[in-house]
Amino acid sequence: MNHLLQIRRELHQIPEKGFEEVKTQRYLLNYISKLPQEHLQIETWRTGVFVRVKGKVGDNTIGYRTDIDGLPIEEETELEFSSTHEGMMHACGHDLHMTIALGLLTHYSSNPVNDHLLFMFQPAEEGPGGAELMIQTEVFKRWKPDMIIALHIAPEYPVGTIATKPGLLFANTSELFIDLKGKGGHAAFPHQTNDMVVASCSLVTQLQSIVSRNVNPLDSAVITIGKITGGTVQNIIAERARLEGTIRTLSVESMSKVKARIEAMVKGIEIGYDCQATIDYGCMYHQVDNEEQVTSEFMKFVSTETDVNVIHCSEAMTGEDFGYMIKDIPGFMFWLGVNSPYGLHHAKLTPDENALDVAVSLLTKYINFKGTA
Repeated sequence: MNHLLQIRRELHQIPEKGFEEVKTQRYLLNYISKLPQEHLQIETWRTGVFVRVKGKVGDNTIGYRTDIDGLPIEEETELEFSSTHEGMMHACGHDLHMTIALGLLTHYSSNPVNDHLLFMFQPAEEGPGGAELMIQTEVFKRWKPDMIIALHIAPEYPVGTIATKPGLLFANTSELFIDLKGKGGHAAFPHQTNDMVVASCSLVTQLQSIVSRNVNPLDSAVITIGKITGGTVQNIIAERARLEGTIRTLSVESMSKVKARIEAMVKGIEIGYDCQATIDYGCMYHQVDNEEQVTSEFMKFVSTETDVNVIHCSEAMTGEDFGYMIKDIPGFMFWLGVNSPYGLHHAKLTPDENALDVAVSLLTKYINFKGTA
């Protein structure tokens, strides 16, 4: 079996939640320990790993980031190497992401380029967010790269396709949790209560007007309430209700405006339904804004390769905390086609593993080009 396939399948079986990637970190460290160590420097941070490949000259550092956590989804692929962790799955392709990073690291551990290389195995991309914390570490500051690269699998594109664009690629994202507390009571005496099921339903309806009536039609934003909980049994009026959702915008300004409108509407619910409300935005991710020059250069480089096809794609409302890493450092993310009939975060996601060789081959050529320039 191709060694990349073996790595991917072994990692696929051990998906773990953010900052709980203990087995994953152990697997990574064990694999890295078997590589030639002459050019490697290894540091751990929580459940993540930094690996520096010392360059022959070392004037600059090229960073490469991969995420390592899984999702709380029960796998339904029926693969022989399905997840062995009940209720967890690598349903966003992070097993492929890690495999590609290890493939590159394997090559460069024996074949360093002029520049230093910094491989970052980042925990908690799916939440609560590891990138922003990882770049605040002393290790990152000491080995800070001059540019950073990352990729994300794309089920909708065929294998051999690379899709990206200069500028905005992924949206600003924020979780949204709203808790309402009123006064419960017997279903026969509603006039003695403040019903939080009714209040929460009213609030959900009001929230849908924010995008349509407060965001510029030429801009884009999404508010999704994906979960509502409230009440205990059918004949008791609910004292509490909880709304859980997400906010996505294509500009920082729109995110601020949307949150301001949410807060105003929640204040109105408090007054109108005589209740108390709290808002928690949970995990927030900065937009992935690809640096214009390095992204254009990468796309031009890929266009010269005969075995891959580069596409100038549109921005997406997906979120990725890699945006924090390229907020102040030039870098870019790109989509890697994996041709799956099921999309990201689906219990039956089955990426085409041929994409592994495509990515490792292309990125080796690109890093050789950048690292010896």
